[in-house]
Amino acid sequence: MKIKNITLGTDPELFLQKDNKIISAIGKIGGSKSEPQPISDDGHFIQEDNVAIEYNIPACKTIDEWVYHNNFVKDYLEVLVSGMGCTLAIQPSATLDESELDNDIARLAGCSPDFDAWNECVNEPADLSATNMRSAGGHISIGWDDFTQEQQVDMIKAMDATVGLESVLLDSDTERKKLYGKAGCFRFTAFGIEYRSLSNFWIKTDDSLQWAWNTTMKAIDLVNSGKIEEVKELGVYIVEAINTNNVNLAQELLNKIEIITNIKTEVLSK
Repeated sequence: MKIKNITLGTDPELFLQKDNKIISAIGKIGGSKSEPQPISDDGHFIQEDNVAIEYNIPACKTIDEWVYHNNFVKDYLEVLVSGMGCTLAIQPSATLDESELDNDIARLAGCSPDFDAWNECVNEPADLSATNMRSAGGHISIGWDDFTQEQQVDMIKAMDATVGLESVLLDSDTERKKLYGKAGCFRFTAFGIEYRSLSNFWIKTDDSLQWAWNTTMKAIDLVNSGKIEEVKELGVYIVEAINTNNVNLAQELLNKIEIITNIKTEVLSK
């Protein structure tokens, strides 16, 4: 069965910055995982997540909606934090002063377990007690009609083979994956899947927002065409490239996948 009637959503995290230092957002933004704070009547929400700021957008059916809704919340947050004398920092990882982590919330790692599509197991939660580093994800949620569990897992592997590999070329941060964002990281959802391997690097500009949408569509084409079966044979190498941030291997694999699928890779400039 083909993947159709597709919607995309996201819940990226951002850091709060003051005087060129990353500071905790705890107690400054409002909202929580259980009670996100609405900022419009159209499905835009903000909340605190560990020391970071998280936002949610409504499910998008077009690339124009995708760009608009992400920019709507980013613009709102820019105004909100500027009133505190702060700015937003869109970066995948940050190391905070000990004083910024002196809160039980700052030591909480995630709200529920996620899974590894390649090894078919639950991922171990990150241990935040031994580090002052915190990370910011840029997860992409994909919804479609009448999915099966096999299709959900194939979709995650297709995301790794497209979005995940291309992100190795685009995302220069190598620290976040010490905590989160390994290959195949995902959650099952009521509407499809949440792909959790990406950092927040792609929410910075309209071009990178469009890249995230368009490359996700390539992953969907990979599943719908049936060519995901051939691509899965490269799985061990895809995992290695993503988990070790191996740019050369990622480019080699993208070249191979382009030959298999006849889907051209068009990676943004950094």
